[in-house]
Amino acid sequence: MPLPSGLGITITRTFDLNMTQKELKEFLDEKVIQYNNLDFIESDPVQIPHLFSQKEDVEIAGFLSATIAWGNRKMIIKNSHQMMELMGNTPYDFVMSHSDNDLERLENFVHRTFNGKDFAGFIKGLQHIYKNHNGLETVFAKHQEKDSLQKSIHEFKKLFFEIDHLPRTQKHISDPLNNSAAKRINMYLRWMVRQDTKGVDLGIWKNISPAALSCPLDVHSGNVARKLGLLSRRQNDGKALAELDQKLRKLDPNDPVKYDFALFGLGVFEGF
Repeated sequence: MPLPSGLGITITRTFDLNMTQKELKEFLDEKVIQYNNLDFIESDPVQIPHLFSQKEDVEIAGFLSATIAWGNRKMIIKNSHQMMELMGNTPYDFVMSHSDNDLERLENFVHRTFNGKDFAGFIKGLQHIYKNHNGLETVFAKHQEKDSLQKSIHEFKKLFFEIDHLPRTQKHISDPLNNSAAKRINMYLRWMVRQDTKGVDLGIWKNISPAALSCPLDVHSGNVARKLGLLSRRQNDGKALAELDQKLRKLDPNDPVKYDFALFGLGVFEGF
């Protein structure tokens, strides 16, 4: 994948297998600085919530775009923009005041296995969260633990699907308590919670500590983490996420998921 313009990345082809913990931290901190900047946004779906200013618009736009964030990144961004357009670029108003006719407009939407019926189900689930559970931030904050939001994700999924829904739609929200790495929703939580002075992550949720965030573990970050000795488990599942989280919290207990930029950037942009 080509580098986003302006990143000015120094490509890393080799690394010292015998790096000390201090050297590893310095190496990854350097990579965070290279990737955690505004130039990152142009090639990442985090650009979608950045389109909005009202809190509820930001968090709904982020949630929906993170939900379809798998596969080709250009297609993810294109289809995320289409989702916003189908909602009249007013996601919160659409969620709260849509009609049945409005939902019919979503029928032809498709991103891989996420289709228009799933999209409509998500709109209804979001309306339920805002009307009956005081919004997304409240739900995720309620069940947070000192160093984990995985129980929060589990409880959120239960609430989200309290209303009538198609069974097939449930697969589009992962459950970490079923040993899923829940990559997409952990990425979404990073966007909403992490206090990013560089302007990439939005950090609009103030009732959850960034220290509790988990790395969005996928094939790229997982492979890099293994090469760097941060991960030994071969599968990218919930157990691997717990192992990686533990290692990253040792590097920075207050902001462990900043290293997602390093791991992802090394894997995607540098072929590390």
